[in-house]
Amino acid sequence: MTTLSRAEIERRDKALVDATRPFCKEDVARSWRETLITLWVLVLCIALAAAAPQLWIRIPASLVAGLVIVRGFILYHDHQHNALLRFSPIGRALFWIYGVLVLTPPTVWRQTHNYHHAHNTKIVGSHVGSYPILTVDLWKKLTPRQQLMYRITRHPLNILFGYFTVFGFGMCISPFLRRPKGNWDSLFSLVLHVAIVVTVGTLAGWDVALLAVVLPLFVACALGGYLFYAQHNFEGMRVQPRQEWSYGSAALESSSFLETGPILQWFTGNIGFHHVHHLNPRIPFYNLPDAMAAIPELQNPGRTSLAPGEVLACFKLKLWDPVQNRMVGYP
Repeated sequence: MTTLSRAEIERRDKALVDATRPFCKEDVARSWRETLITLWVLVLCIALAAAAPQLWIRIPASLVAGLVIVRGFILYHDHQHNALLRFSPIGRALFWIYGVLVLTPPTVWRQTHNYHHAHNTKIVGSHVGSYPILTVDLWKKLTPRQQLMYRITRHPLNILFGYFTVFGFGMCISPFLRRPKGNWDSLFSLVLHVAIVVTVGTLAGWDVALLAVVLPLFVACALGGYLFYAQHNFEGMRVQPRQEWSYGSAALESSSFLETGPILQWFTGNIGFHHVHHLNPRIPFYNLPDAMAAIPELQNPGRTSLAPGEVLACFKLKLWDPVQNRMVGYP
């Protein structure tokens, strides 16, 4: 196996990013069409969840609304990367409101997510904007309390109840307490959400508040939290020491391709092409499949799926073992 020099790695990474640039071209009409269709479907699902006469219609509509929120979040996420409706004041206002409503306030999301892209799966700093990753040796050096906190952060229940933990606390309460003036929209997002739940519950009934507001966002936060986990915690991924880290390797070897059918691909906004997205976040979500198909280096990524066995396998991966060169469970 040939070892590339730092200069060769940088040239390779630059060539790969350059190859993706044609796919950064936005079709503004399509961006608006995709955005409006997504919002229309979301409003329809929420309306059915709130007002349909039968519960067997309301509950599925509520669950589907959660899936559509995930899709809407991917569009919001693309906008934050300047890949979607970058120059539209209306789009900017629309996505700002959307981010606040789904407990991902724009300020803290932009800060943490941009950091994540620049430090994807580095051992030091991996916890900012992502789930932390430690080596087996670093794990052994932690105090029992630190080990407990690491376990909690990466635990499946933390992801399942991400509505409260990852988003309610991690995206809203914690950032505001850390920097009140700079992250004022974090508190605003949480207060607005609670106000909406209480107002809807008081005026329309608590069943409506549960099915039209709480359950859809609960589903969206759980699925979104798991997608983010599986994108950087999958069998075959590599973690690079900070001194050896390279942008291209982090995209191609530490970011997964999530295999789904066309329906789930729609609901997840093509975010399963995550290795392509990490190589160039300026590519609009609808161009990601074309970029993967056109560039040979992008066609053999690490893969995972939402099959129960694959999900279980991802959750078993907790620590990086540099000796075995793979993710492993706890000792």
